Order: sequence, then structure tokens, then C-alpha cells
Amino acid sequence: MLEGVSVMGGEPRLSGEEDRASFEDLYRADYAAVVRLAFTLTGRRDVAEELAQEGFLAAHRHWESVGAYEDPSGWVRRVVTNRCVSSGRRHVTSLRLAARLARQRPEEPMLSEPAEELWAQVRALPKRQAQVVALAFLEDRSPSEIAKILGCGEETVRTHLRRGRRTLAERLTTEASTNERTG
Repeated sequence: MLEGVSVMGGEPRLSGEEDRASFEDLYRADYAAVVRLAFTLTGRRDVAEELAQEGFLAAHRHWESVGAYEDPSGWVRRVVTNRCVSSGRRHVTSLRLAARLARQRPEEPMLSEPAEELWAQVRALPKRQAQVVALAFLEDRSPSEIAKILGCGEETVRTHLRRGRRTLAERLTTEASTNERTG
């Protein structure tokens, strides 16, 4: 038996270290060309790089059989070109879906002027307080439901709700008294 070569089923097979080296050689030699191929087919550099990486990953996963092919480089290119076609189909499908959803967009909810002023004040609260107040009053959620949605404890929700209410009361009272004096 030759060093580094084992015989399986009568065919010579490289050792794991030599397998890895031959895959790395293929990757180094062909990666840039495969990215160019994918870019030519997709027109997008980010997609081309991702598809090339997926192609080489597939080759690496199946290297025991792919490495024995007469042209492993051709196998990677076939995988990448097939994925380019699939990627193009997915892109077209997502564009169609986006266009359909845009046509079906529900009307934006209109709020009365006083309600709009209130929600503007809610949006001005610290982020977590605004989230808690909106979920509590707009969606009539319980503290336990809000805690699950936001991934925090119920006591944290109650604290943010209490602070948010207090801040809103102060701001709205100040704003109302200012309006009375100037109005």
C-alpha cells in the first residue's frame, strides 16, 4: 500500500489530509472565477458571492465523491449555475409578491387630532415605555401578555407602564395648561 493512499473497493483513495488539501487547492484556484460566473448570471455581487460559497460548501460536504470526479471544478460550476437559476426565480417571485402586497395594502388608520397628539407623546417616551403603553392601551394587552411579547418580566412591564403613564400625565397636563393660557 502506498503512503497516504488507501484502497477501497479496488480504487485508490487519498487520505483525509490529502483530501482536504485537494479541496483547498480547488477552492483557491476557482473561487474568484466561480464568483464571476455567478455575478454574470445574477448581476449582483452579494448574491454571486453567497452562491459561490454555497457551491463550494456543497462540494466540501460531498468531497469524498466530488473529489473523485474527473472535473470537480465543473461540478461546482454546475451547482452554482443551477443555484443562480433558482435564485433568479426566487427573486422574481419575491418581486411579484411585493407588488401584489403593495396593491393590497390596507388603508392607513386615521386617528382623531387629540388621539394623534396623545400617540405622538407616547412615541416620545423611552422606547420600552412606548412599547408597553402601546401594547397595553392600543391592543388592550395584559402585563403577562406584554411580558411574553417583549421578552421581559411582568414586574418590568408594570414598572414601564407606571412610568410611562406618569410621564404622559405630566406632559399632557403641562401641554393643556399651556394651551389654556395661550388660547
